[in-house]
Amino acid sequence: MWITRWPLPALLSWLAAWFFYAGALAAGLPPGPALACGAAVGAGLAWLQPVRWRRLIVAGGFPASVLALGWQGGASGLLWLVPLALLWWLYPRRAWSEAPLFPTPAGALDELAKVARLPAGARVLDAGCGVGDGLRELLRTYPAARVEGVEWSRPLAWVARWRARGAIVRQGDLWADDWAPFALVYVFQRPESMPRVWDKACAEMAPQSWLVSLDFAVPHVAPVASWQLAAGKTVWVYRPVQKAASKPPK
Repeated sequence: MWITRWPLPALLSWLAAWFFYAGALAAGLPPGPALACGAAVGAGLAWLQPVRWRRLIVAGGFPASVLALGWQGGASGLLWLVPLALLWWLYPRRAWSEAPLFPTPAGALDELAKVARLPAGARVLDAGCGVGDGLRELLRTYPAARVEGVEWSRPLAWVARWRARGAIVRQGDLWADDWAPFALVYVFQRPESMPRVWDKACAEMAPQSWLVSLDFAVPHVAPVASWQLAAGKTVWVYRPVQKAASKPPK
């Protein structure tokens, strides 16, 4: 349903917290208990979210907004719209259904070159590169490769281009991008996105290419290799074309 499409649940939860906060003030409660009432509503609604990072966003939105309004002194309450507008610019609506801005940890891909060997000059893509953490790891892992990134948010693509100087960063849609020229595609998406990632890799990538995912496995597909990082995340390595070719006919 459209009402469950992220980030609409977060926005509705924040509005509900503000509604209860305003109602408590109107009923004569002091600001402290009224604030606690609004925060409790936000925290309760946060537990309805299926993943931890969404719970944190929902639970923290109301207190963060109250804190921001407290900084403004006697200025208009509309000042709260400024960070909201900035967030919209950094993370446009089309990107809401994609992965949140979580960076690839340093050293996460240190073992990758031992499993996915690439010739010099091979093209490597970070699909949805964010601010460039994954690009930097790929540059370090494959110093002789041509590392590229695609990112829908134009400001984030600017930051990635600046942070990963040896990579080629483009602003664009990772789903519309052609993965056929790439020997390896790296993603750090969401669990819900992985079937779509797999289908795209199988449809477009050449034989003997590699698909690498951080933290989220492709459902019902056995990886070529996987290993767990110290931070608790897992790197998953696949051969998409070989797996697709082995599927039984319908």
